[in-house]
Amino acid sequence: MRTLWILAVAWTLLGDASAIESLVGPWDTDNSPLHLDSKGQSSRILDLGPHVDCRDVKKQNISQRCSFIQTNPDCQMEGGFLNYLNGVFCVFPASLQLLAVGLYALWLLYLFVILGVTAEKFFCPNLSAISTKLKLAHNVAGVTFLAFGNGAPDVFSAVVAFSDPRTAGLAIGALFGAGIFVTTIVAGGIALVRPFTAASRPFLRDAIFYMVAVFLTFVALYFEEVSLGEALSYLGLYIFYVLTVVVSTWLHKRQRRERLAPPSPTEPELPTDSEDGDASSTTGGEEYQPLLPSEESTFQILTQSLNPLDYRKWRRKPCYWRLMKACKLPIELVMLLTVPIVDPDREDQNWKRPLNCLHLITGPLICVLTLKSGMYGLYKIQGFFPVWGVVILVAAAVAVIIFCTTKNEAPPRYHWLFAFLGFLVSAMWISTAATEVVNILRTLGVIFHLSNTVLGLTLLAWGNSIGDMFSDLTVARQGYPRMAFSACFGGIIFNMLVGVGLGCLLQMSSSKLVVRLESEGLLVWILAGALGLSLVFSFLSVPAQCFHLGRGYGCCLIVYYLVFLTVALLTEFRVIRLSTY
Repeated sequence: MRTLWILAVAWTLLGDASAIESLVGPWDTDNSPLHLDSKGQSSRILDLGPHVDCRDVKKQNISQRCSFIQTNPDCQMEGGFLNYLNGVFCVFPASLQLLAVGLYALWLLYLFVILGVTAEKFFCPNLSAISTKLKLAHNVAGVTFLAFGNGAPDVFSAVVAFSDPRTAGLAIGALFGAGIFVTTIVAGGIALVRPFTAASRPFLRDAIFYMVAVFLTFVALYFEEVSLGEALSYLGLYIFYVLTVVVSTWLHKRQRRERLAPPSPTEPELPTDSEDGDASSTTGGEEYQPLLPSEESTFQILTQSLNPLDYRKWRRKPCYWRLMKACKLPIELVMLLTVPIVDPDREDQNWKRPLNCLHLITGPLICVLTLKSGMYGLYKIQGFFPVWGVVILVAAAVAVIIFCTTKNEAPPRYHWLFAFLGFLVSAMWISTAATEVVNILRTLGVIFHLSNTVLGLTLLAWGNSIGDMFSDLTVARQGYPRMAFSACFGGIIFNMLVGVGLGCLLQMSSSKLVVRLESEGLLVWILAGALGLSLVFSFLSVPAQCFHLGRGYGCCLIVYYLVFLTVALLTEFRVIRLSTY
């Protein structure tokens, strides 16, 4: 299953050079860089001679900024459907640049909403269905599929950022920044909300593995490169971490059985982590079910399946919930049209015959149109028939066959395969949104002359971690602080090891076995040192308190993060600097 996941992500993010050559044509004989727009059209980028930082655009005259952006190789975006730099400096006049920045900021917030909705409601459920079908143990599923589901935005953002040495600092900043944010603000918030006694062995295990992961990344930053062996060591360390979790859990259960200790009291079942937090939503739905089941038509099943809004719940909820739901409705509607969801806990496994047959057409179409920003999907075979047309014809034929050989009432035996289709399509959506996030952040860095590292440790880290913070604090308030505290470390271990390891591995080839990392000066070392120091502080202070975490510990972590953020920003604006930098 791990191999299938790696192949799926690789197919998403790797391009075939031969396809690019077919778009360029035999007339391309000189060595000047080539830029492909969202439609696959090629345009020549003028060679400016010496390397010119794109952030120097503000030093140009207003009338020359557009040509500087279009002709400077350092200003070209890798992937993405929109050229944000071109929009700021070529589409919007200089007097309306603040308006463009405001629109980009709103679009960035909405992209984070897209990432959250896709991961929570479509990506994670299909991963859960796959793990259930494979009959994985809960602890194995928790550190593999569940961790991947929760960390999908972080991992995909890191993989996209590592595709270009200019944005590698964005990935490092985001992974380190999210690590500091989660282990200080989130962990400290849990201790403030509900003081508790942490599980000793899981905490020490996770802290040690995370410190090793941070040390590996520190070494890679020092040498400014990641070799093939180092990339494989990241993934190997994560596999070893999974095996350690499995073995330690098995040994713990065996020791409890040998001591004949009475089982711990059964914990009440947690409410579903839906956006509503409405524990009565399940019973409320049953209350309004008809006493006698009535057979619905195919058209009724399709229209009900495509309705993301519960009108009864809409009337009960406050205004702020309605506003947030209204923002999510377009996303949920598009996802319902393109991403199938398999639910093994339901009797019908969420089988919707007309909608699932429609998914067989829209799902592959979305995959081919989002792969490499539509470059392959829009490519015309023999210059005549587009690839997306072939995909529609083949997918439609398969959909018709399945529609004619299945019934509305019962799912087919192969219905579980739709979970893999939903996993792939939702992964493509997340990858596409992550690419746009990285491009917007790089654009903001050019406009405000900010380094990718500070953008990663602030905006990208906050955007990807804010959902975890609210969910963990909610779990803690409901009486499960140990569970929430364990989630703080489990998720960031996955993000660091898989994000760096897989992100660098996918950029390597037979002729390129090293990924270069462009150092961004003192700020990177402050970031790495702050994360390492926070881990050492928790590793020493938590056992010293007999693993009882109170409000004093929580306040120390929050103050530590605020001090770190202040130092990082002062360093970025060169208030704090060293002569060597």
